[in-house]
Amino acid sequence: MPEHGSVNSLASTLQQQLADALSAALPEAGHADPLLRRSDRADFQANGILALAKKLKGNPRELAAEVTEALPASDLIKDVEVSGPGFLNVTLTDRAITSTLAARAADADRLGVPVNGSAGTTVIDYAQPNVAKEMHVGHLRSAVIGDAMVRILEFTGESVVRRHHIGDWGTQFGMLIQYLVEHPDELDHRAAAGDEASEGEAAMSSLNRLYKASRALFDSDEEFKARSRDRVVALQAGDPETLAMWQRFVDESKIYFYSVFDKLDMEIDDPDIVGESGYNDMLEETCRILEETGVAVRSEGALCVFFDDVLGPDGNKVPLIVKKTNGGYGYAATDLSAIRDRVRNLKADTLLYVVDARQSLHFKMVFETARRAGWLNDDVKAHQLAFGTVLGKDGKPFKTREGVTVRLEDLLDEAVDRATAVVREKAAKVGLSEREIVENGRYVGVGAVKYADLSTSAVRDYKFDLDQMVSLNGDTSVYLQYAYARIQSILRKAGDAKPVAHPELELAPAERALGLHLDQFGEVLAEVAAHYEPHKLAAYLYQLASHLTTFYDQCHVLSDDNPAEVVENRLFLVELTARTLHRGMALLGIRTPERL
Repeated sequence: MPEHGSVNSLASTLQQQLADALSAALPEAGHADPLLRRSDRADFQANGILALAKKLKGNPRELAAEVTEALPASDLIKDVEVSGPGFLNVTLTDRAITSTLAARAADADRLGVPVNGSAGTTVIDYAQPNVAKEMHVGHLRSAVIGDAMVRILEFTGESVVRRHHIGDWGTQFGMLIQYLVEHPDELDHRAAAGDEASEGEAAMSSLNRLYKASRALFDSDEEFKARSRDRVVALQAGDPETLAMWQRFVDESKIYFYSVFDKLDMEIDDPDIVGESGYNDMLEETCRILEETGVAVRSEGALCVFFDDVLGPDGNKVPLIVKKTNGGYGYAATDLSAIRDRVRNLKADTLLYVVDARQSLHFKMVFETARRAGWLNDDVKAHQLAFGTVLGKDGKPFKTREGVTVRLEDLLDEAVDRATAVVREKAAKVGLSEREIVENGRYVGVGAVKYADLSTSAVRDYKFDLDQMVSLNGDTSVYLQYAYARIQSILRKAGDAKPVAHPELELAPAERALGLHLDQFGEVLAEVAAHYEPHKLAAYLYQLASHLTTFYDQCHVLSDDNPAEVVENRLFLVELTARTLHRGMALLGIRTPERL
């Protein structure tokens, strides 16, 4: 039985009845899987009997007939037909569809979606910008995909710890800090108080200016270069003045990061930002453990881990370098220390890294090293949710005309401008105020950018095409947002008619198709959470909106010709569709305005 509030899907109930019938007809089959799937020939098709008959050397059609006989009489199944070599085509009763949806509708918060009983603790490492550097389009994917996975996993019952592993350590800080010591006013800036966007812009422009000036001096002035290198040593030794200067860079960068994440409609909390520097105190111990256990060995003065399957072009093994010959630590030492911290202190069962696919080899080596050291094992697993590159319309990595990587905030501003224009075109018809136009423009623009990212399988590259993203046609968030707003409009026009389920009514084909799709929401979420595939949720929502469009074409909701109970039942179907769209979009981090 599902726990309180959760609803067994039609598919899972049918699966159980078929499995019981299989066991009854064929006790020797044990717990065989009927292999149930949705079908265009009926509501569902079960194909598991073929393989079973082969295994037991029986006739599949005869076996299928026996299973059909063994099915109990119930309100669930209307018809079972044996087709082809032994498939079962199953049609459900209209009553079962409407009753199940009514149970979902009664669960206000979760629409009957169960909480995963075997949920644990996942640490998600995502949205990892670099201190003193602008965020660009490459940072978009980690932030958007990671944010969606946090929401989805939490909804399915996982305990989630967010980690933003920002780049806040390294030799470049010697140059930056030294320049600030010699030009102490360079980070001062003024912005409109309380305006997060302009504060962020001001912080970034002063950081940018300082970065360029210090880089130019570093490249042209040998004495400044020497002072910068001394400053790196002071930073690593924990010199208080140097650390205080370093902290200023981190704080300024955070003002900027928060302004960009705010534009992205994402919540980032300060305690969740634990940069590379957060693991400095563990690096030496991590290296010592790896060396003492024999996981890492000395090679040409460096501390390395070797792998049989990681070879260079010359056929020699390419190591993961944990500690360099000069005594400095590589990224691997930091990443391995972070794994130790997340497993030991944060009590993680799963570590999920939302990181560019180009870093896949690095993480493969890091995870394997952690397994050899015993920090990862059968109970504690690490997984890289690798994502592809953002491409321009020309199919090449996305750059400006000058060949510079596109700034993330410029991109978001343009998306919002385009979306606001689209919203404005229809605003008069709906009677939107200027405030609503601006707010909806933001929700539609940011939603368009997120959805384009999330509706593509993460590991694939995708083309960034704003014209397509804010289009009302096709697989876009705007199409889904309009579908939601249209339902709200119908519900407002319904007057005294209320959404009420009527299980006694026969359903039209478009009502059945919409109802069966609505019932799959929980199963889709479970699959998305298990395999870290948010694009499957986007695909489900797009199909839901498409079913809704067909439903409108074939079934008039508020027609005077309809009996009252038909109107109520159709209002019930569209209202549950709206709630499912709203919940699904929210899990992707996208807002659904009430009026568009």
